[in-house]
Amino acid sequence: MVRVAVDAMGGDNAPGQIVKGTVEAINEREDIQVILVGKEEAINAELSNYTYDKERLSIVNANEVITNEEAPVMAIRRKKESSIVVALNLVKNGEADAFVSAGSTGAVLVGGQLIIGRIKGVERPPLAPLIPTIKGVSLLVDCGANVDARASHLVQFAKMGSVYMEHVVGIKNPRVAIVNIGAEEEKGNMLVKETFPLLKNCNDINFIGSIEAREIPHGGADVIVCEAFVGNVILKLYEGLGSALVGKIKSGLMSTTRSKIGALLSKPALKETLKSFDASEYGGAPLLGLNGLVVKTHGSSKSIEIKNSIIQCLTFVEQEINEKISIYIQEKE
Repeated sequence: MVRVAVDAMGGDNAPGQIVKGTVEAINEREDIQVILVGKEEAINAELSNYTYDKERLSIVNANEVITNEEAPVMAIRRKKESSIVVALNLVKNGEADAFVSAGSTGAVLVGGQLIIGRIKGVERPPLAPLIPTIKGVSLLVDCGANVDARASHLVQFAKMGSVYMEHVVGIKNPRVAIVNIGAEEEKGNMLVKETFPLLKNCNDINFIGSIEAREIPHGGADVIVCEAFVGNVILKLYEGLGSALVGKIKSGLMSTTRSKIGALLSKPALKETLKSFDASEYGGAPLLGLNGLVVKTHGSSKSIEIKNSIIQCLTFVEQEINEKISIYIQEKE
């Protein structure tokens, strides 16, 4: 039984969608136990709308909430009774195996490092979401944790990402590429130019060179390495473009009687295709390199993303990814 602590008060749609996603996860999987952390009265009010196994869902009260407007370091230190801090301490103390939050990204990142701590040898933990491609999924690392990363950080991102893709996704010898403005080795900014030869000289990863942004949706690499500013722009553009295209397709299919008939005939295939390119199907972004599992999902997450983020923790915990990253980093450093 994998125990997941969920921040019930984090995100734009808390606690309603958080609680709904939690119930959906419990009802779908019998090997999950969830601890909802937050204002008990509000959580219970939402839970009253659902039927679920009460033996596998509990509540830990936390009266404070950290907002996106607060300075992360000060908030973590001052709001000891916040849902984020209380839930992270459950992981630290071994009362939970994982933590999922749609709350303040900064607070989750800072709290993860201050409360749970980094694996020995890890310089900077990156956020690493799975993004859909025509070949399946790729891991984008980093997408929001380290906007001022150094070359040595990106090298570790590549190594941790390779471990994740091999053991969680099941891709043997995953292809690693660095985001660049061209395929040539001499192109890029100073960070890319400094990092490229270091990755090229890593014998323990399958580095294939640079990747341009247009090749990412085509599955040009399994692990896509970049610093957080670039990664976050890629991720947000990916999500925005995907949403816009889906809207445009639906609008076009409903424009005439003929297109409506065609839409009806193609609906099953189209639904399956669009679903494969829906980022919410792949859960949240794990913060790699910590002594416990922390998963950050979108602030605007609906129940499906919360559900998938909780279920995502199963594979991560069962495959002992943190332990494998720890062994890998300490052996190679």
